Amino acid sequence: MKLYLILLVVLIFSSCTYRNESKLVQEKLGVKLIDSNATFGTIALFYHLQKNHKSQIIFGHQHSTAYGIGWRDEINRSDVKDVTGNYPGLIGWDFADLNYQKNENPDWLKNHVIASHDNGLINIFAWHLNNLVTGGSFYDTTIVVKHILPGGSHHENYKSELDRISYFLKHLIGKDGKLIPIIFRPFHEFDGSWFWWGDHFCTPEEFIELWQFTVKYLRDIQKVKNVIYAFSPDRNFYNEVDFLEKYPGDEFVDLIGMDNYWDFSPAGEGLNAAVERLKLISKIAKDKNKIAALTETGLEKIPDEKWWTEKLLKVIKSDSVNISFVMVWRNAHINHFYAPYKNHPSAQNFIEFKNDPKIIFADELPDLFNIDMILSK
Repeated sequence: MKLYLILLVVLIFSSCTYRNESKLVQEKLGVKLIDSNATFGTIALFYHLQKNHKSQIIFGHQHSTAYGIGWRDEINRSDVKDVTGNYPGLIGWDFADLNYQKNENPDWLKNHVIASHDNGLINIFAWHLNNLVTGGSFYDTTIVVKHILPGGSHHENYKSELDRISYFLKHLIGKDGKLIPIIFRPFHEFDGSWFWWGDHFCTPEEFIELWQFTVKYLRDIQKVKNVIYAFSPDRNFYNEVDFLEKYPGDEFVDLIGMDNYWDFSPAGEGLNAAVERLKLISKIAKDKNKIAALTETGLEKIPDEKWWTEKLLKVIKSDSVNISFVMVWRNAHINHFYAPYKNHPSAQNFIEFKNDPKIIFADELPDLFNIDMILSK
């Protein structure tokens, strides 16, 4: 009994010390995550993303190392790497793959994420959660949100999904033996109406309650400490009031982002509109001491050979646009891809895009997760 009590006191003391140290480190660096107990690696990643946005932008690609045009699950491969010789600096994943892969290869997602982290890359997660009321896909817009809130008929189902995510995150360990920091952007593109969490299928109050519950459950109940939380609507806003209509509050968001394909398409509002929206999220992020990013974009099949330098680069390098990263969508197959593959007509222009001093791929990333290096400056 005596030994048990001693161990208990040591554990409590260690926990309190860590909490205090995490908060003190954030204060020393002039950053404030919504998790005052965030791991040091998570603080370091937040610091780099927030402090370096004026000088450089990290390039990202969804599922980049998992598959590409004509290949799948080949070690050390990426279409981006095939073209440029280097990985993107950030790779997008999806918590929905926890379900899709659980029977065939339960470690598929985990292994890819760990490999990316061990190569120094950033991992970011979307969540295409199936409709929990009908069992249909995430495109099934049968009303869900009010039913998964506390007191709702499917609330326990929703908590089970969050339990699955928290277990996954708490067992993501890199080769250094530490928890792997990730960025999580739940309910992305919520201002559109193509997902069940979209604009037409819940009230602003319901959406905000869902967001706040999700953060509280992962952060406060499950004690997940390695997450940066990203708020990323689509481009359906014209001013700050529009953008913040469903904003859950500064205590629930670390990163202010936007998904925007439409303004880059021939039918969209054009590049000037994309620039104005990025200026707005840059300003909001600065005012709120958050990170800003273009969380998804791209042009399907990239029919414009100069798209990388003549469209995307010009937009993200515009004055008063201060974002930390830009991510294009996945290369699923020959009719649905957003990064060039080897011998694609835009490949040479993509290399020129990479060589711009403003753009960072994996080969130019600093040690993003090393808090000691930051504190020693």
